[in-house]
Amino acid sequence: MPTPRVLMSKIRQALQLLADASLSTRQVAAALGISKTTVSEIAMYARDAGVGWPQAATLSDDELQARLYPPPRPRSSTRREPDYASLHQELKRPGVTLQLLWEEYSAGAGEAAYRYSAFCEKYRAWAKGLKRSMRQIHPGGERLFVDYAGQTVPVVDASTGEIRRAQVFVAVLGASNYTYACATWQQTAADWVSAIIATLTFIKGVPKLLVPDQPRALIANPDAYEPVTARLMQELGEHYSVAVLPARPGRPQDKAKVEVGVQVVERWILARLRHRRFFSLVELNRAIAQLLIDLNQRPFKKLPGCRAAAFAALDAPALKP
Repeated sequence: MPTPRVLMSKIRQALQLLADASLSTRQVAAALGISKTTVSEIAMYARDAGVGWPQAATLSDDELQARLYPPPRPRSSTRREPDYASLHQELKRPGVTLQLLWEEYSAGAGEAAYRYSAFCEKYRAWAKGLKRSMRQIHPGGERLFVDYAGQTVPVVDASTGEIRRAQVFVAVLGASNYTYACATWQQTAADWVSAIIATLTFIKGVPKLLVPDQPRALIANPDAYEPVTARLMQELGEHYSVAVLPARPGRPQDKAKVEVGVQVVERWILARLRHRRFFSLVELNRAIAQLLIDLNQRPFKKLPGCRAAAFAALDAPALKP
């Protein structure tokens, strides 16, 4: 808590400079010779207290300090805890911020509401308990992650008895985790593109971004910064007006959604099919489609609803036709 008058002077100057929307937090910090973190904290405390620059100019040092840094309140069991899972889902809606969600929560909770800083800290602490893929917040309709599973499924040729290994394609929408899967014979460019088209048919729309890995079938020139997509993939992007944003090599966080999606498909679909014999790709895809319904309707463990419900609320309304 600041007590020296010189520090209160810095706080006043910071509030005055922050009132000028053309200055960034970094610029204010450089101008005053203090850290960017300190400027951010001053802004946060002022926002919590509802004190802007014009009002701060009329307050004495003691009054300003009392408003920005009141003595800590005793802990009370009457505080109303926010619904953190709902907050997490709401943040995936376009334009929704923690500031807006706090204002709505505060209006409903009244005196039992946490201050904005505590509200943010508690939400972030809760979010750390989620899996990394679920922690990521992608706006509805923004990203579709695609990849192939490591596991394959044997398909028997009924006339010759020959066994072929079918590849399993997986796609996951960023906001809802809504999942699609299908089997193809190989992982050629034609297989990738046909599976992606089947996915767009399944979700009945087109996202803004398509996020594949960088397989040679799709990326003519793999690169961490400027990958060049292959011709067939370029044509798909042009036809559907979707941008292709390949994940960077060695950066699993770029495609954590689909990596988890692959694990889910392997555990909840492929594992259930391990004792069945398939004699055609059509038969295998029919079985996968049936289990996809159950997968997308399976309740989340830490979030409200299921993939299908989240898709209807978050992704479906934001998809392009």
